[in-house]
Amino acid sequence: MGVQRMAGLKEWLLVFLSMHFAHYCCTRIDDDACIYTGNSQHRCQPKVNYRHKEKEVLDQILGPGSYDARIRPSGVNGTGDSPCIVFVNMLVRSISRIDDYKMEYSVQLTFREQWMDERLKFNDYNGKMKYLTLTEASRVWMPDLFFSNEKEGHFHNIIMPNVYIRIFPNGLVLYSIRISLTLSCPMNLKLYPLDRQTCSLRMVSYGWTTDDLVFLWKEGDPVQVVKNLHLPRFTLEKFLTDYCNSKTNTGEYSCLKVDLLFKREFSYYLIQIYIPCCMLVIVSWVSFWLDQSAVPARVSLGVTTLLTMATQTSGINASLPPVSYTKAIDVWTGVCLTFVFGALLEFALVNYASRSDTHRDDMSKKCDLERSVSLDVGDYEDGPNSFNMKPLMRPELMMSRDKMSQIIHQTPPMEQNSCWKSWMSKFPTRSKRIDVISRILFPMVFAMFNMSYWSTYLFREGVDEDK
Repeated sequence: MGVQRMAGLKEWLLVFLSMHFAHYCCTRIDDDACIYTGNSQHRCQPKVNYRHKEKEVLDQILGPGSYDARIRPSGVNGTGDSPCIVFVNMLVRSISRIDDYKMEYSVQLTFREQWMDERLKFNDYNGKMKYLTLTEASRVWMPDLFFSNEKEGHFHNIIMPNVYIRIFPNGLVLYSIRISLTLSCPMNLKLYPLDRQTCSLRMVSYGWTTDDLVFLWKEGDPVQVVKNLHLPRFTLEKFLTDYCNSKTNTGEYSCLKVDLLFKREFSYYLIQIYIPCCMLVIVSWVSFWLDQSAVPARVSLGVTTLLTMATQTSGINASLPPVSYTKAIDVWTGVCLTFVFGALLEFALVNYASRSDTHRDDMSKKCDLERSVSLDVGDYEDGPNSFNMKPLMRPELMMSRDKMSQIIHQTPPMEQNSCWKSWMSKFPTRSKRIDVISRILFPMVFAMFNMSYWSTYLFREGVDEDK
């Protein structure tokens, strides 16, 4: 029993010493870990700290003696004579505003560039280090791309700068940044507000010519747009990518462009412009149904609708640039204003015709009175006690005044068969006839104008405009 107890104590002592030795190894060796095997065998195996390795790799590839950010990378297959190829793609996050007056639009996007720089190759430690991340673009060479139609722009720095650079083991560099831009967009407003507009986004190299730097769209899907992109008065129909290399007296520069095709939403303008203008024109026709003697009512109605239509026209033009050509909305407001002004002139004509009719009736009554007096005097002279006979006037040819008036106003048989003449005979005065004709003529002409207007502008394609 004593011998067994001594053997067990000896074994326990050996285990204790081995564990103490393993702990001593793990504390003396940096970045090591203790791994205990199954048969109570203990050994120290090193565990690599890849975060520390990233620092070593960055110091190695971006050191002052091994990398210079002022020199562009080599071209295809590492040759210095061929240009550096930069692949571009972007994500359109939002389009906040399209200004017709200033002819510009605002867009927020995530912009990405990819190129190969063989000077930045590094060991990936059997796939453990997928890529390195930088937030300072000045530490590596960057393409000198700029937006040629940019008016304003800024980066996003909340909470941290929205930019990163990823360096992959094979030397591939990925640059991504979130930016907001206000870009110019020349518009053709001939069909406004039934138009389509094309706004471009142009990206050009500033200093490197095509001999040194070439921009290419990334294969697959170079431009992405977020789902449910909403614009207040436009709809993004589609977008197209293209190349637009520019030549100057200093050389040829690589250029990329994105054409965004917008269709203007018509429902807003239908409710705010077209329907109110139609209502004003129809209200101006109410004066045709008022009595011609209601001068204050008809004048007030005509002047009010005319001023309202003029105010509506000036408000529409205030939101548009003063272009030299005629727009579709100008045709509409101009014709509506002409109809309202025509209704006011119609009352002026009616008022003049009414005064003319009154004057003619007064003159007719005066002539009838004079004729009646003359006939009465003639009857007295031709009485039985008178000897003043008119030798040239035979008694059988003398007619009464009523019979003469009946012959003068008698309508020929051909005119009696005319429906138009018979209907117009219901309105004996010229002023009343002008009102009746205006009640029919104005709506008919306005309906014909609407048919020609909508057939001309609504179904016309916007692609045949000269951009």
